Amino acid sequence: MPLPLVELHLHLEGTLEPDFILERAAANDIELPWTTLEDLLPRYEFTDLQSFLDLLYTNVEVLRSREDFAEMTRRYLRRAAKAGVKHAEVSFDIQAHIRRGVPMDVVVRGIRDALDASVEEFDITTKLIASFWRDRPVEEAIELLTAMLDAGYAIDAVGLDSAEVGYPPSLFVELYEFARSKGLRAVAHAGEEGPANYVRDALDLLHAERIDHGIRSLEDDDLVQRLVRDQVPLTVCPLSNVRLRTVPALSDHPLPRMLALGINVSVHSDDPSYFGGYIDDNFDAVASTFNLSEEDVGRLTLNAVDSSFLDPEAKARLRSQVRLGNTQGSLVED
Repeated sequence: MPLPLVELHLHLEGTLEPDFILERAAANDIELPWTTLEDLLPRYEFTDLQSFLDLLYTNVEVLRSREDFAEMTRRYLRRAAKAGVKHAEVSFDIQAHIRRGVPMDVVVRGIRDALDASVEEFDITTKLIASFWRDRPVEEAIELLTAMLDAGYAIDAVGLDSAEVGYPPSLFVELYEFARSKGLRAVAHAGEEGPANYVRDALDLLHAERIDHGIRSLEDDDLVQRLVRDQVPLTVCPLSNVRLRTVPALSDHPLPRMLALGINVSVHSDDPSYFGGYIDDNFDAVASTFNLSEEDVGRLTLNAVDSSFLDPEAKARLRSQVRLGNTQGSLVED
């Protein structure tokens, strides 16, 4: 596959590996429902999105200190560098931590400690997306985003995630209007378990610039025509879709159809420690399953570059590296 890669759909809390979870639980004296890998690993068989979220938000209890959040982020960046990632736009869920009494400063500064050193340590440029739970009130999200911006944290974009069904984009118009007024970019989960019209509403009401997942868009022909016409980015996560049973098997994934239709689709890893693989694992899986051509894989990679929030010059440098298959170059000017 052409390298370098760009990761646009990645939840930092979803990168906690089982051994790190147990290590941090012991260090921070946190009592989890499981104490060994033998107890924990069988719980990674999910029936739906909510069963995954229940495990995810239990495991994040082990994150307590600024260094915990920094180490979580560093471990992701180290693995991403191994995969060939040169730019990553990563999300975090502040509500998952505030609700259990971890100060905002501990969470965001810990993550930023790692991100701010990512070019020097891993040759990866980054952007940070503050994602908000759609099953919590919009007023809470606005209050938290206001506090983060007032504190001066470097936040690049806002997102919307967690339980989708029953929580349409229309609930969060005020949050996205506020974010845009502060110069932030906008992404939103839509069309994973929720219907195709959630994708349309995320575009029309939230003015989302990227749709995370969006696989159910194919159920609406008019929406598909719009996605192709406007080249709306869809960041799909094939291994995640299989593990959460939004598609029965990888061979049933709509990725080939999306490519054939001319949709601006790209491949990412979502919550890789829970879903069986990081971005390179996702690429390997779809390339093998669908016998993708080099042209197809190159298109997926360049779509990610073009759909990123990098400035035009950085995008141009990265596109050149992708075309050359150059894994040694840097996005950062010498």
